[in-house]
Amino acid sequence: MDSVRREKDSLGERDVPAQVYWGIHTLRALENFPLSARKVPRVLIMAMAQVKQACAEANADLGFLPADKAGVIVGACREVAEGALADQFPVDLLQGGAGTSTNMNMNEVLANRALELSGFSRGAYDRIHPLEHVNLHQSTNDVYPTALKVAAIGQLRLLSESVALLQGAFQRKENEFASIVKIGRTELQDAVPMTLGLECAVWAEAFARDRWRTFKCEERLRVVNLGGTAIGTGLGAPREYIFLVIEKLRALTGFGLSRGELPAGETANADVFVEVSGILKALASNLVKIGNDLRHLNYLGELRLAALQAGSSIMPGKVNPVIPEAVIQAGLQVMANDFLVTESASRGSFQINEFLPLLAGALLDSLELLINASRILARHVDQIEANASGCREYFDRSRMIVTAFVPAIGYEKARDLLKEFDSCGRADLRVFLTERLGGELVDKVLAPHNLTALGYKK
Repeated sequence: MDSVRREKDSLGERDVPAQVYWGIHTLRALENFPLSARKVPRVLIMAMAQVKQACAEANADLGFLPADKAGVIVGACREVAEGALADQFPVDLLQGGAGTSTNMNMNEVLANRALELSGFSRGAYDRIHPLEHVNLHQSTNDVYPTALKVAAIGQLRLLSESVALLQGAFQRKENEFASIVKIGRTELQDAVPMTLGLECAVWAEAFARDRWRTFKCEERLRVVNLGGTAIGTGLGAPREYIFLVIEKLRALTGFGLSRGELPAGETANADVFVEVSGILKALASNLVKIGNDLRHLNYLGELRLAALQAGSSIMPGKVNPVIPEAVIQAGLQVMANDFLVTESASRGSFQINEFLPLLAGALLDSLELLINASRILARHVDQIEANASGCREYFDRSRMIVTAFVPAIGYEKARDLLKEFDSCGRADLRVFLTERLGGELVDKVLAPHNLTALGYKK
């Protein structure tokens, strides 16, 4: 029989495996919530360790926590914040209690690691206690949402950098393809002429907006309720601690965090997460739209996407646009996650939001998906090649290039030329127009810089 240690809580006593850092509260959560097999996101665990460290440091500075205990608790927090002991957080992401089980799991791991650092055995809670010391002056209801905001800010910064890579990749293609004329399309039909460079510029501009939005929405998350304890009133926490703990966390994270003017509001309401999720959904919609554009242009032969893997188990030589397809799926998942964030935020009741675990999972999942999708697509864009001859062939055959000549020859004449072209059964409209209007005019009107200029000059 494996060795165990005996622990107790308000419900009784239980045996806990001796080799683990977690304790009885985590054990009960494992039994109660075998729901999704999804663990609490690693970035949230690391952020919560930073929050716990800030609390320990504030309590130590104010004399509420003995220096020797605070020192080892802080040491344990640093280890977890750097990614250590990741396997000691087995609780399911989806859990009742507004994240209480995650907070308890953290308290137990930190306490037992601190005991170990002090030379004591795990479970010696008379020395360092998960609640009396690690959780001193805290509640799940201020620790969990604060940790979620810290985690989300860190991920938003990574996302902004990733979207910048994507924007830059399309800007490079904008310059590379600036002289390649092609036909534009609306309603899945040929429209007016443009350049392939302009098409890439439009995509780059969309991601430029996303980059700015993701960078700015960090501001929505900087106001935290740490120190507010159970419902934001700070009941059970010393006043000086409430003010100091925010300063400690700000110093630890390097983020511009501030205490809410009304911490009860930050505790009860989760609308800021909905706002941020909406911004992530905007990025997701651009990824889906532009991913589809890339797939279609690859199919039309105007762009060549890199061949990355075999596309079929039965059709030899088939290659699929797998990166845009994967990115589109990531975008759709983010849109679905936005629904979960919205629903979770709206279903909180009275002074807390009981559904923060689901919200946290959806929001952090969206951030990770968008970070990865942006990076993957940026690398793929750098490998894109233009099929200039394919663009030109399609361009020259498109009936819609006649629109570019309307300012020079008028609508009626352009219409009559198009009727004549249709009736004679020819395929290359550019050659036909050259014969009728002269090469000098055709070359001037269809020059790349004229096709993309903002309006025409008399």
